[in-house]
Amino acid sequence: MEAFLVATGIVALAEIGDKTQLLSLVLAARFRRPWPIVWGIFVATLANHALAGAVGHWVMRVLGPDVLRWVLGVSFIAMAVWMLIPDRLDDDAPAAAPRLGVFGTTLLAFFLAEMGDKTQVATVALAAQYPQWLAVVAGTTLGMMLANAPVVWFGDRLVRRVPIRLVHGVSALIFLALGVLALFGWDN
Repeated sequence: MEAFLVATGIVALAEIGDKTQLLSLVLAARFRRPWPIVWGIFVATLANHALAGAVGHWVMRVLGPDVLRWVLGVSFIAMAVWMLIPDRLDDDAPAAAPRLGVFGTTLLAFFLAEMGDKTQVATVALAAQYPQWLAVVAGTTLGMMLANAPVVWFGDRLVRRVPIRLVHGVSALIFLALGVLALFGWDN
């Protein structure tokens, strides 16, 4: 349960103001069909984070505990620094819902935008930290949905009321604490 809850909280915070959250806002404004967008985000996130979780689990088994501790510690501290760098949506967002429809366009755009993203890297690191990598994937997916589904439904009104800099600062502190704990002895 700890892996699930930690993963949910970290990713929900890390996703606020992230480029994939901005992509959710753009897709919602462009298509104005929330359900296919939310389902596309869910399926894309589940697939992306399952892949990341499997990689993290594999890394845990291959590296061994001593090397893994250093890799995780440095990764979490790097994530803390990365959280302080604001994201912006790249100009290569989908122009329309071509043959794929709203669901397919959302699925493809979200899956690709999530590649190498903070939350994907966090999923790899968390799955390497916790042996229950499926709980990590479930938690990171829930965290993504908690951050993105309201944006699809409530859009711009919600984003304007959330102090993104504060959320990024809190997220950075959490990642920093996780990094220090990983480096100096964090037992599961």
